[in-house]
Amino acid sequence: MTEPDALLSRTAASQAVAATGWRYLLGTLCAFVPVGSLGRATEVAAAAVGACGEHADRHLRVDLRPDRVELALQDRTAAALTSRDTELAHEVAAVLGRLGAVIAPAVAADYARPVQLLEIGIDAMDIPAIRPFWKAVLGYSDEPTHDGAADAIVDPIGQLPAVWFQQMDVPRPQRNRMHVDVTVAHDEAPARLAAALAAGGTLVRDAEAPAFWVLADPEGNEVCICTWQNRDERGV
Repeated sequence: MTEPDALLSRTAASQAVAATGWRYLLGTLCAFVPVGSLGRATEVAAAAVGACGEHADRHLRVDLRPDRVELALQDRTAAALTSRDTELAHEVAAVLGRLGAVIAPAVAADYARPVQLLEIGIDAMDIPAIRPFWKAVLGYSDEPTHDGAADAIVDPIGQLPAVWFQQMDVPRPQRNRMHVDVTVAHDEAPARLAAALAAGGTLVRDAEAPAFWVLADPEGNEVCICTWQNRDERGV
């Protein structure tokens, strides 16, 4: 039997919550619940907090809006996903069901957008030299347990995108050296890719798909659509 706080692979985490509506994104379980008012949002949020009990402060993050409640689960101290998080996801889903609230599916045209997370990637020749600047200018901090000279940096209150650094071998002055990674649920990715291409985008590379696709806008600025898939197998 899995230990309560055992670390989970991406595949195991995704499979553990697939039937609940929660989706795995960047080491986090994410879900959103459509609501009709901010008052209803507070009810949903309170129910989620209650379902997590003593584990809420360490694992649960809630964002309330008049039309939706965004939920996220991760062991914040370890900056990692554990079996505790998947257990809490099931508890929250069950409590919300009894409340008459429904976790929206990953692919649904009826809602403004599905769950997603953003990262910003910066190409650099000397990552340790530029990392302190970005950490200072953004007011960011080291991610718990990830404080190496080349590690990503994060918003300490979890509202803004993480910034990670990609090692360059030679200067590329004519290529954009910052890009956005849009991480979506694995079952949302095909629709998002199709929409981006229909809106004038170009597929630059898909060799790593479904882990990620590299696209460019009509002027060549690049963006990646990312999922968790195929990353456990490749060790990335």
